[in-house]
Amino acid sequence: MTEILVENLNVCYSDGAESLRNINLELRGNAVNVLFGPSGGGKSTLLRTMNRLNDLADVETVSGKILLNGQDVLDPKIDVIELRRRVGILFSRPIPLPLSIYENVSYGLKMAGQRKKAFVDERVEWALRMAVLWDEVKDRLYIPASELSGGQKQRLCLARTLALKPEVILLDEPTSALDPVSTARIESLLQDLKKDFTIILAPHNTQQAARMADLAAFFLRGELVEVGDKEIFTHPHDRRTQEYIEGRFG
Repeated sequence: MTEILVENLNVCYSDGAESLRNINLELRGNAVNVLFGPSGGGKSTLLRTMNRLNDLADVETVSGKILLNGQDVLDPKIDVIELRRRVGILFSRPIPLPLSIYENVSYGLKMAGQRKKAFVDERVEWALRMAVLWDEVKDRLYIPASELSGGQKQRLCLARTLALKPEVILLDEPTSALDPVSTARIESLLQDLKKDFTIILAPHNTQQAARMADLAAFFLRGELVEVGDKEIFTHPHDRRTQEYIEGRFG
């Protein structure tokens, strides 16, 4: 089971904005871990720090540790490309590559040097099945991915991530641009995927957070306020969590 431990994490941007302050958080393996709170709380920053996407941002300082099965992902010596294979990420708007459905899913495998067509074919089908998309596209794998619907594109991006068999899947508001039916399909899919993967989800609203969470962490202005299971949404311990859940701010 994948173990993720955040220890004394601080992230400060070059403009002086301090995005995360002294974050200590133990996430659950094979579960849906939800990071929730108002915009600007630091949720996206934490996700991007976990797979080193923040290396590409205007970050001034990062301190502390993020331990993935005991290995600090912030260690300068770590292979970042390999890390991003182990820790995949999806964003709010699906961004398929300007390629066919098949080529989208196989892209990461080929970039990793996999050239055996039989292996690639098998992995593409497996990933599309895991993303509950295979039956919808199996007869049109070579059409442009741009022809898919919004919900299908998001599941395609998920399949592209799954093809590399990551240990962790990060999702930053993955359904905010989708209709209710597509949202429900993604939520159901994530509940199934947690049997095989560790899920870390920053949802776009509190209702989704409450539906999805096995573990929930409330972030406010760069601070981790409170951590708990589903009861955090009905019986929070911190007044700020209570006020946010009740819609008094955010």
